[in-house]
Amino acid sequence: MYRTEELVHALNVRDLTDPARGPHAMQLLIAELAAVLDNPRAVRHHPLVPVEHNYEHLGYPRDAITRDARYTRYVSETCMLRSHTTAMIPSALKTATPDVTLLCPGLVYRRDTVDRLHTGTPHQLDIWRISREREELDDLIHTVVTTVLPGKRYRTVDAQHPYTTHGKQIDVEHDGQWVEIGECGRAARHVLKEHPHGLALGLGLDRLLMLRKGVPDIRLLRNTDPRIAAQMLDLAEYRPVSKHPAAIRDISIVADEHEDAETLGDRIRALVPEDVVEEVEVLSQTPVEELPEHVRTRLEAGPGQKNVLIRVTMRAPERTLTDRETNEIRDRLLQGLRATAP
Repeated sequence: MYRTEELVHALNVRDLTDPARGPHAMQLLIAELAAVLDNPRAVRHHPLVPVEHNYEHLGYPRDAITRDARYTRYVSETCMLRSHTTAMIPSALKTATPDVTLLCPGLVYRRDTVDRLHTGTPHQLDIWRISREREELDDLIHTVVTTVLPGKRYRTVDAQHPYTTHGKQIDVEHDGQWVEIGECGRAARHVLKEHPHGLALGLGLDRLLMLRKGVPDIRLLRNTDPRIAAQMLDLAEYRPVSKHPAAIRDISIVADEHEDAETLGDRIRALVPEDVVEEVEVLSQTPVEELPEHVRTRLEAGPGQKNVLIRVTMRAPERTLTDRETNEIRDRLLQGLRATAP
């Protein structure tokens, strides 16, 4: 369960989709969509949600791996920080009228890898079209993608989601590669309940904004340097401020055998400022049984654990980090990861 200080920190993260927290280009993307969708209705809920809204009401089975405490930020047995904005949908549908388009933006809370494209607190937007008559999913996909990413080629790939039927993943072509931007499908009957028809579509707003503006690093979306922050108020192409050298440090730790890049990334984010850690790469993982005895003794490793070699790349977007700063971060990680090891 979340400790009080962890919960306070999570709830204090600025939601870039919320005008009450100040203007941001992300809000312009949402406004563009609201202007082209039929009868849009904005929905905004507190990020603390009942577990049943995040999982049961959307059709997640009780043994779904995503429900594991390693990946879900539980506050109590019945309350959690939402892991997707789809958690707003069950309560929003109770007051929804036919022929409305629900727009549910906001922060979500996840355990994820640390690199230039991921954060533990990404922004999402759920778009649910509730209608009296059956409407075409492909039409909604086309409207959304061509509005927020004009000129981009896109494709859909079959996918499964607990809250949809005929599910699809949406990819766009960027620099010769296909990049996932969202998922969608026909809203499942167990979610719609008495509503006749529905289309469900969820988007990753951070990635959309990065693709739209050409932003190379997700940390730039929140950066407070005036030269960078000023560029996050419009949808114009991002202009690099400057390039600063990366500092790389390798660390060796003992971790529980079930730890992975996502849970390690979450622990690392809790120990060091996210704006200076660019990427965390797991170089190797060796079960304790395969380690020489003198290494096991030195690491104080026991059964059910493994030795993990991690490469930490540090680079501040607006300045060059000193050796002293990078060494202090390395030492903080070594001490903190040992102290919090399961």
